[in-house]
Amino acid sequence: MRAILFDLDGVLYQGESPVEGAAVAIHWFQDAGVPHLFVTNTTSRPRRSLAQKLAGFGIDVEPSAILTPPVAARQWLQENVSGKTALFVPEATREEFAGLPLLDERSEHGAAAVVLGDLGENWTFATLNRAFRLLIAEPKPALVALGMTRYWQTPNGLQLDVAPFVVALEHAAGCHAKVLGKPSAAFFEAALHMLGVQGAETIMVGDDIEGDVRAAQQVGLHGILVRTGKFRPTDLELGVDPHATLDSIAALPRWWRANQHDTTRSTD
Repeated sequence: MRAILFDLDGVLYQGESPVEGAAVAIHWFQDAGVPHLFVTNTTSRPRRSLAQKLAGFGIDVEPSAILTPPVAARQWLQENVSGKTALFVPEATREEFAGLPLLDERSEHGAAAVVLGDLGENWTFATLNRAFRLLIAEPKPALVALGMTRYWQTPNGLQLDVAPFVVALEHAAGCHAKVLGKPSAAFFEAALHMLGVQGAETIMVGDDIEGDVRAAQQVGLHGILVRTGKFRPTDLELGVDPHATLDSIAALPRWWRANQHDTTRSTD
C-alpha cells in the first residue's frame, strides 16, 4: 500500500464535530510521508472553505489536496461543453465555476449543461421544475451530477443528498447524467492521477459501503469502511466485502503499521 484517499464527512468529522482521534491519525500519515488526498462529494462548500473547516479541527491541508465534484465538473465542462451552464449548486460553491459562461438563474432555456449539486433544504418544486424545463429544451443540454450520494448523516439524522433529485430528473426528462463525483470511476481515476499512483496500491477510507467502498473496489482500489458517519451495522449484510472494517479513522495508523505488507481482509 502506497497511498490513501480520505473521505471527509462521516470519516474526519460528522457535521460540525470532529471524529475523535481524526486529527492525530491524519498527522501520523502526514509525518510518515504517505501520499494522500481528501476526496468528498460535498458540494455545499468550496475547497477553500473545506480546508478552513479542517483547520478548525486541527487538520491542516491545502485546498489543492482536496478533490471535489465541482473541481472535476469544471474541467469536464471546459473540455466538453460549448455554451452556457445552468448551476443548481449552493451559492458558496459557485466560485469553483468562476470563468465559465453561466446561464441567468431565472432562465428556463438556453443551457448547454445543467449541473446538479446538493441544495439541501433549498430544493423547491419551482427549482426542480426549472431544471426539468431546461433539460427538455432542444437542443438537449448535458445533465451533470456532482456525485450520486443518496443521503448523509447530519446532526439531526439522515438527510437526502443529490442522487434522488438526479434520478427524478433523469426519469422526467428522459436523459442520463454524467456523474462527476463518487461513485463514478472517473472521479476515483482523477484522484489516482493527481497522486500519480495505481489503484492496486491505494486505499479508499469511507463511511459509505456503496459510494466509498464498493465504488472504489470496482475501479481496483482497496476499500476500508469506518463505523462512523452514515455507517449502519446492516451495511455489512449488503454483499460488499471491505478490505478492513475499523471503529473509526483513529484506528487507521495502527492498522496500516500491522497490515502494510498484507493484502488479506481484516476487521479491527
